Amino acid sequence: MRGIRYSVAMSLDGYIAGPNGEDDWIVMDPDIDFEQLFGRFDTLIMGRHSYEVAKQKNRPIGMAGMETFVISRTLKPEEHPGIDIISENAEERLAELKEQAGKDIWLFGGGSLFSSLLNAKLVDSVQTAVVPILLGGGIPAVPPPIQQTGLKLASHRLYDKTGIVLVEYDIT
Repeated sequence: MRGIRYSVAMSLDGYIAGPNGEDDWIVMDPDIDFEQLFGRFDTLIMGRHSYEVAKQKNRPIGMAGMETFVISRTLKPEEHPGIDIISENAEERLAELKEQAGKDIWLFGGGSLFSSLLNAKLVDSVQTAVVPILLGGGIPAVPPPIQQTGLKLASHRLYDKTGIVLVEYDIT
């Protein structure tokens, strides 16, 4: 069975973006093996807000070879070719995706989608690149309400050049 992994960059004070969606504070460490990191996934899921921010900033949605799903009750599939819009029964559809053959599923964003999928017990692990900055506000990585959830450390690594700490926890 495939796992859903919430994989994000986060400030030390727990934000995945600034108050206006800013992400210019996220530094790219040359020692992070992004090819290996992204190679774990063949499917990407994101919420409507994360999708719209990426489109607004003219960023590619998803990665080559990744099937991309956007969870939204308001987007119209015919207006977003190449993107699978899930507008109903999202938890059921994602549970079905997990049962299909393939690599893991990257829960790209955002925090609200993560919280709802965590509460539905659909998320299998959390991988966070903690960037050494305090934003003081913004979009939280884990907005309330969430159920108390146990975590078990799966791996960790310090990147000396930037001070980024990559931690991965399995959900217990």
